[in-house]
Amino acid sequence: MRKYLLTPGPTYIPSLIREVLAKEIIHHRTQEFRDILKEVHQNLKKIFCTENPVIIFTSSGTGAMEAAVSNFLSYKGKVIVINGGKFGQRWKEIAQSYKLEIVEYKFNWGEVPSLEVLDELLKKNKDVKAIFTTLCETSTGTVYDIKEIASLVKDKDILLVVDAISGLGQDELLTDEWGVDVVVGASQKGLMLPPGLSFISVSPKAERFMNSSDLPKYYFDLKKALKSYFNNDTPFTPSVSLIIALKIALEMMMKEGIKQRWKKFSFLASATRNAALSLGLTLFSKRPSNSVTAINVPSGIKAGDLVKLLRKKYKISIAQGQAEFKDRIFRIAHMGAIDRDDLTVCFSFLEKSLEELGYKNFEKGISSKIIQETPDV
Repeated sequence: MRKYLLTPGPTYIPSLIREVLAKEIIHHRTQEFRDILKEVHQNLKKIFCTENPVIIFTSSGTGAMEAAVSNFLSYKGKVIVINGGKFGQRWKEIAQSYKLEIVEYKFNWGEVPSLEVLDELLKKNKDVKAIFTTLCETSTGTVYDIKEIASLVKDKDILLVVDAISGLGQDELLTDEWGVDVVVGASQKGLMLPPGLSFISVSPKAERFMNSSDLPKYYFDLKKALKSYFNNDTPFTPSVSLIIALKIALEMMMKEGIKQRWKKFSFLASATRNAALSLGLTLFSKRPSNSVTAINVPSGIKAGDLVKLLRKKYKISIAQGQAEFKDRIFRIAHMGAIDRDDLTVCFSFLEKSLEELGYKNFEKGISSKIIQETPDV
């Protein structure tokens, strides 16, 4: 039986990309690799919707998150951290590790930041240097209104830094048009690759902040990275095979078009939500993402038991909740190479698993039917 991977990272890797990863490695200090890197740099800009440099690090997404803190701020600098889930909390923890002064805007998981509250925080803290937030808060399946958040700081001497690790490729993000200064991404979600690469875009405003930063950095030093970037090179040994595979993944995405992908995943996300509702289930997020859907488990069932049953018996991997919601919600991804057929199979076995755990308040086959009837975009 085939295994289905519908977790919000890592996600399914298409066969074409797996074939590229199996090929012989090449040396990275060669013109051959520099030509690959040049193409990758250009196509990453298109995915990030920016004309600014997009730096590649050999790390998980958290490495680029740390780079986004250490490269643009100075000792005891004041920042606002928008914290509505596990990865907003991560921004806070990274900022704490660099001894920054943190103004935390914390709200309930599944909800979204209020622009009015954020505007008041900015008025009360006129010495704020940066705002750290997420595009898609993966732990809750919630997408934030980055366009509106950006409008609050676009003309101020404040950086807007966005974790788009899970949302990139599915949730709309117009980096330059909206005025987002720094965007962080990673390879193992919308980009259809294994974990191991992270990305960070750098606006001219962010580069100005970078030049005055006094926080410690070495491996994640963006000055070093930018110097190499403009020569289509890297300051340290890159993950050669992953970057070659990234070239293919980006070509696949470019062939489809980023706006078309946004549209496709909007349809798949809507179908996923409708399928969950058809089973009598409820959604966790007040503003659901196009990358991942968080669903409340029925009363009397633990999310961990549901996830384990799907994985062990039916070879379907989804994710349970995190922190205090570990056994209260489960999450189904629709990102990267995940398609309608994957979701159809997932929901057919989700129905079986719910029945086995004692929940039968639905018409058999209804959720898969809804997914299958979703039109191709």
